[in-house]
Amino acid sequence: MVETGSAPAAAPAAELGSLMSGYQQSDQGAAATFIERVSPLLHRYFLARSSDREYAEDLVQETWMRIHKARHTYRSGEPVLPWIFAIARHTGLDNYRKRRRLEAHERQVDVLPEPSAEQPAAGQTAPGIASILRDLPEKQREVLVMLKVLGMTIDEVATATSSSPGSVKQKAHRAYEKLRGILSAGAGMK
Repeated sequence: MVETGSAPAAAPAAELGSLMSGYQQSDQGAAATFIERVSPLLHRYFLARSSDREYAEDLVQETWMRIHKARHTYRSGEPVLPWIFAIARHTGLDNYRKRRRLEAHERQVDVLPEPSAEQPAAGQTAPGIASILRDLPEKQREVLVMLKVLGMTIDEVATATSSSPGSVKQKAHRAYEKLRGILSAGAGMK
């Protein structure tokens, strides 16, 4: 299992590239260090997409299996994070599709009671970042997490999401606008 409580600071891109090259050459020390440095980033990426910790951990493990199988495709000297997050993105999408197919075949046995429409308590604090991000469309949330949580550049996010830098900027702008709306609506409730 990946330790996520105290994530080490993100390693410089050159160091990650060097560690990845060592990993490709079966250097166990480089592989262990590489996994230790990148796993918290992957965990945060998946946790921002789903607040279920176990699900996020499962996706991190699945991503590492795919990275291991595809490690020979990484080109030394290229940025590592876009390559990794492209794999992570596809892992998440494949898992999402698989869950949707399974849910489509399930039948509802019991009717669940309607959820109560309770209003938040007067002294309740603002919603957490995870609940705010859940209100964003998937592609906007993904871009925002890569840019602001993981600290990737626009070009790196564009590479990881198979889109253009302009498209990444547009998704980020729309995400910021939607967040402003969500936060201003939340401020109006006080």
